[in-house]
Amino acid sequence: MKILIIEDEGDIRRYLRATLTAQDYAVLEAATAKEGVQNLTLNQPDLVLLDLGLPDQDGQDFIRAVREWSQVPIIVLSAREQEADKIEALESGADDYLTKPFAPRELLARIKVALRHAARDAGPRMEIFERNGLRLDLSARRVWLDGEDVHLTPIEYRLLTALIQHPGKVLTHAQLLNAVWGRRSTEQNHYLRIHTQHLREKLKDDPLSPRFILTEPGIGYRFAD
Repeated sequence: MKILIIEDEGDIRRYLRATLTAQDYAVLEAATAKEGVQNLTLNQPDLVLLDLGLPDQDGQDFIRAVREWSQVPIIVLSAREQEADKIEALESGADDYLTKPFAPRELLARIKVALRHAARDAGPRMEIFERNGLRLDLSARRVWLDGEDVHLTPIEYRLLTALIQHPGKVLTHAQLLNAVWGRRSTEQNHYLRIHTQHLREKLKDDPLSPRFILTEPGIGYRFAD
């Protein structure tokens, strides 16, 4: 697996290179957005680690530009802590967002999730989903929990399937509202809170110790991977 680091600070690139090569990843490096695009087109990495504060282009614009022609997984590594920055990056097409400083183990875990997600998207269409006692038959639109039928409303089912299509990936409120209710409802966050609560109750999912649905405060939700 080849991972491209797009980061203008040399010390951080060296730290990331050491972390990744210790796990047998091949590492490519770029200090600018222009070099990053060149690496993407010439070397076709399996995943990108992206800093938002690049000298020649803002990382948010870089994500939007790359998403016009590539679906390579992108994990943002940034010192920007504002929720608005995280939401913008995710809605622009980033797969995940880590705020600096971060633990190496968390970074490696997020990389594995993003690579698994990309592999699923490249494979055949998922018909059966199973995780931690939860089973979905997507062709029959049926759900079981620990072997027992779970009866979901159409909205609850669409919400659950939207989440399981991207396990481990943060989906923003707007992304979920668009997937479940359509574009006209992207500002109705209270719809999402209410139906997520109902879905958690039917899945016996304690929000304080979640088995399935994890909350990203102020941003959205992710399905446990």
